[in-house]
Amino acid sequence: MDLERLFVDLDGVRWADADHAYGEADDLPGMLRALTGDEEQASEALDELWSSILHQGTVYAATAEAVPFLARLAAAGVRTGDLLVLLGGIAESRDEYGLPRPGACRSAVADQLPLILPLFDSPDPEVRRAAVRAAGCTGAAPALPALRARRAAEEEPAVLAELLAALVLLDPVEGAAAATAALSPELPAEVRIVAVLGCLDLGLPWSAVHRETTVSLLPAGPLVAARFDEERDEPLHYAVDALLLRDTDEDRTAAYELIEAALRLPGAEARGEALWAAEHACMISRGAPLRLAPALLALLADPSFTDPVPMLPVLGRLGGHAAPAAPALAALAELDGESADRALEVLVRIAPDQAGPLLARDLDGRPRTMRAVTGFPGIRPALPIPYTPELLNAIRIRLTGIAGADDTTTGDARELASLLLSWGRQASAALPELTAVFERLPAPLAPALAAICPAEGRERTAGLLRRAAAAGESGPEGRCAAAQALRTLTGETAPLVSALKDALTEESAPELSRAAGELGPEGDVLIPRLWAALTPPGTRRTVPDMDADIETALALWRLTGDAAEPVRVLGGVLAEAADREWTRRTLSAAARAATLIGPAAAALAPALEALLDDHEQVPAALLALCALGHETDRARAADLLLTSVERETDWTTALEALAALGPEALTEKVTARLTAIAERDLRVVVSGVGAEPAAADESLRRRVRELLATAG
Repeated sequence: MDLERLFVDLDGVRWADADHAYGEADDLPGMLRALTGDEEQASEALDELWSSILHQGTVYAATAEAVPFLARLAAAGVRTGDLLVLLGGIAESRDEYGLPRPGACRSAVADQLPLILPLFDSPDPEVRRAAVRAAGCTGAAPALPALRARRAAEEEPAVLAELLAALVLLDPVEGAAAATAALSPELPAEVRIVAVLGCLDLGLPWSAVHRETTVSLLPAGPLVAARFDEERDEPLHYAVDALLLRDTDEDRTAAYELIEAALRLPGAEARGEALWAAEHACMISRGAPLRLAPALLALLADPSFTDPVPMLPVLGRLGGHAAPAAPALAALAELDGESADRALEVLVRIAPDQAGPLLARDLDGRPRTMRAVTGFPGIRPALPIPYTPELLNAIRIRLTGIAGADDTTTGDARELASLLLSWGRQASAALPELTAVFERLPAPLAPALAAICPAEGRERTAGLLRRAAAAGESGPEGRCAAAQALRTLTGETAPLVSALKDALTEESAPELSRAAGELGPEGDVLIPRLWAALTPPGTRRTVPDMDADIETALALWRLTGDAAEPVRVLGGVLAEAADREWTRRTLSAAARAATLIGPAAAALAPALEALLDDHEQVPAALLALCALGHETDRARAADLLLTSVERETDWTTALEALAALGPEALTEKVTARLTAIAERDLRVVVSGVGAEPAAADESLRRRVRELLATAG
């Protein structure tokens, strides 16, 4: 092997000027040379290259620089198949970062076709497949003659499938004819499933032939398992997604009929693919739960369907349409193990009144359900579960166990307290058990202690909270939590002022400043501590520092009524955060703070206007500009805000800002877009955990309809 020829110009590349996923790419020459080493060195280098130049599908400036050397190595027989797969992934990527021009990496691979195309004739079918994939992903027409020649000679089904996929990419007209012809039952299954996918990609009308072909090939996952195309590695799911995204009545019906036909198949693997496709349909289509519920419930009742566990995720997405499944879910939830826990979580969603007694039977053995009903602040909303005596009694028993344990589990206690808090004084019978644990865990339990306390226990509970608020062993968090709960219970503020005074001396945290700002005149004594908590001028702030400074600035404004210094602090945060990564939430928080201050924060308008170039910051920035009284181009603002909603970008703030623009901003064009958002079949909110996105999407629809009602 002539390594000198392979690596000519390698050291002439200015690698330090080209970045990859981890920064400067001056380590790439070593990785490339290591590919020619022993098996261990080469495997490690290949892993590092994937991670560095095609990190999670993203390509970089250094990626384009590395492509010629990868192609030379592949052509010379150095890990040919592996490097061709890497080159195909690079050519396929549309996720680009820091490139000199769009498509630079794809062009770099296309430039290497003279080295890639001869590998179409390799005796190794895996090399042929990888070479065809890499050439097809370039989209470069010069690859067509070699592709056609290989198709005429190829006999291996897997390679034929890859050739068809590449033809669809390189020549849509010829590809459409070839894909349609390849639906024939006489051709290998691997080719036929790729033909279905190709027809979808080309936007061809869906027909009964496409449906029958797809259903006949299920389970289709094994047919594409060896392909390099990870986007289409679940053909049924992909087909349903593609049809629904066409967003026409005809294609929606086609997607539902495809799922229903797949659900009727007898095999567990085929049904599994159908259930996953049905779940995805319910995730993105507002009409899917109603349409698919009968077929799914029929399958659940089918005697041949002996394992309902794979159906649990999609049942959770059906909402009220899954109510008839409650008896089956309850029967499964009565069993032991993870499957019973998952069934109970779904039962909470569709029949919460039946879930409480079942959860009470085994609190410790239902961690998934407990996480669902207690939620997690800012990440996962809690699913409400009605009060039942059985569940309250189970919580009391569990609290007694925690009180007697040597090691107290904060997470368990927090979840139990969350349930009690949601019930309020209905849960007052648990006050003795909660009190027994409180002294060990004041921070997570204090709010629940105040919430469930009955009138006759108020004096004793208040005393307990006062002691915890004053005790140093409670720690700053515990003292403040106890003092805040005491204020809720009795209206006393002095213990909270004292706890915050000491806590602010020890640390600066957003929640401390927020609590101080909410005290009103009683918090005036904390003003010096808040001033001291601000990051000193000239100090480079971390993201937590900036978050704390935002809340501290707001607290100072609330307590003093003077906006000058708080506005200066917010301006500094906006300037620093704009030049950093991972500060999206911080920028939005600063904009929301400016919204609260209002016209007195007018000096922040230029910094807020600069945020309008970042679609993620548009909602908070425009809401703030409206609050500042800043003159805004309403047409442009409305367009930006509607785009934010359509992209699921902080839609609650975007709609609030759109309302703040006033009725005159709700033009005919704007109301037409709002109407489409509210009434279309495709959901706007699709990201999140479990069934929560569907609930959020319904909230969005209600809010949009309310806004439309003001348009007159």
